[in-house]
Amino acid sequence: MSSLGEEVKDWVVSIAIAVVLAFIIRYFIVELYLVDGPSMRPTLQSAERLVVNKFIYRFRAPERGEILVFRYPRDPSRDFIKRVIAVPGDTIEIKDGRVFVNQQLMNEPYILSKTRGDYPLATVPEGHIFVMGDNRNNSEDSRFADVGFVPFELVKGKAVLVFWPFSQFKSLS
Repeated sequence: MSSLGEEVKDWVVSIAIAVVLAFIIRYFIVELYLVDGPSMRPTLQSAERLVVNKFIYRFRAPERGEILVFRYPRDPSRDFIKRVIAVPGDTIEIKDGRVFVNQQLMNEPYILSKTRGDYPLATVPEGHIFVMGDNRNNSEDSRFADVGFVPFELVKGKAVLVFWPFSQFKSLS
């Protein structure tokens, strides 16, 4: 009888360790996200599933060009996926459908079409980033007052991998 008790105890301990490890991984290291909507086309498609590195930004700030997940400033229960266009201290301007960072025209082979509308010259404040969707004309992003400059504390992590559907498997370096 004592061997059955020991076996049950071993199982309970193993399951408890697995649950604790899963919790640590899920909340501090990586999380899985579902792309919902067309704002990141053609880079990401609606219904793709991503692996998001939640750990990396504990050691460094987001960098230009990275795709990240952040909490929507107006409703932090919602997550947005966008590309970092400008970082603290950068100037950002959109004129004639072209994006300029620090007065340099951005080379953006990932966008679907020319950006409609203008955005006046502005400087990204410390502790914030300027983000845009790759599908510029169908993206709610930093150009709009409800998103604006995104504070670092709302950034959840860097999208690193599309894993589903498997036919779309790719790294997002």
